[in-house]
Amino acid sequence: MESSMNLRREIPVLYLVVPCYNEEEVIEKSAQVLGDKIRRLRKAGRIAAGSKVMFVNDGSKDGTLRLLHQASARDTMFSVISLAGNYGHQSAILAGMMTARKYADAVVTIDADLQQDIEALDKFIDSYMAGSEVVYGVRNDRHSDGFFKKGSATLYYNLMHLLGSRVITNHADYRLMSRKALDALSEYQETNLFLRGLIPTMGFPSDVVYFDVKAREAGHSKYTLSKMMTLAMDGITSMSTRPLRMISVLGLSVFFFSCIMLVIILADWIQGNNVPGYTTSMTVSLLIGGITILSLGIIGEYIGKIYMEAKHRPRYIIDTFVWKEEGGSTCDDRDE
Repeated sequence: MESSMNLRREIPVLYLVVPCYNEEEVIEKSAQVLGDKIRRLRKAGRIAAGSKVMFVNDGSKDGTLRLLHQASARDTMFSVISLAGNYGHQSAILAGMMTARKYADAVVTIDADLQQDIEALDKFIDSYMAGSEVVYGVRNDRHSDGFFKKGSATLYYNLMHLLGSRVITNHADYRLMSRKALDALSEYQETNLFLRGLIPTMGFPSDVVYFDVKAREAGHSKYTLSKMMTLAMDGITSMSTRPLRMISVLGLSVFFFSCIMLVIILADWIQGNNVPGYTTSMTVSLLIGGITILSLGIIGEYIGKIYMEAKHRPRYIIDTFVWKEEGGSTCDDRDE
């Protein structure tokens, strides 16, 4: 069978999937910039008619949804998915991709804050036309980050690689996926989503496009420290079982250490050396206690994941979906 890298591809219908959570300060600017980019690509013959921007409202509590509906009413290029609640960034992205694959040949996910360079989209399309099924957007550097964020990100990626994850360094969720790759992704049924680690395991021909991070147009980041910590923990426990193996190795090491200490203590006792053992006892007790609590915490994280997976709850629920053909019919599921 001829590989996909050798197939000549037609100009794709492209959808931009944009997750939104409380982005009313920037959403109108985002719609303008993203819409202009789609028009320019269509005019240049890079993408086909029918290409759209699909916004996914992830349970916003401000005026984001109202502004999105206004944009879709003005221009058929914009479609809007509104989730029933706040399901999280990863679920919002998945909801958009799974809906867009019914209409598009390729889907690009991008954040609403416009920090990810939209002009890199040309290189994404070039790579797709050359045969890539997945194209990852990777930031050139982290100069715009503060010391803490830069250091924690470096530590996180190093830890993920140490644990065997194939996550790509400095890649967020700015990526292109073909319909073929999206159809394959739809077969994955994990409740605990970590797309950055999951998608690289699929094995499709892929490429990397580098881009510069821009300053946020307006508002502030909705990715708080707690959300970043949750995402990091999800990434570790969803993509690797090495922490469990490390517990076994650590437990074995402590066992051997305890055996050595026992031999030393018995030797001192036989020789009549009554050395006060308060410091040694406390050190060993604290060491073993700390390791035990840490181990139980790691095991608890995995048990929690199993618990959530066993429920088979939906990863998201779509409340409304507004999609319009150009000069044609309308799919509008909003409750009147």
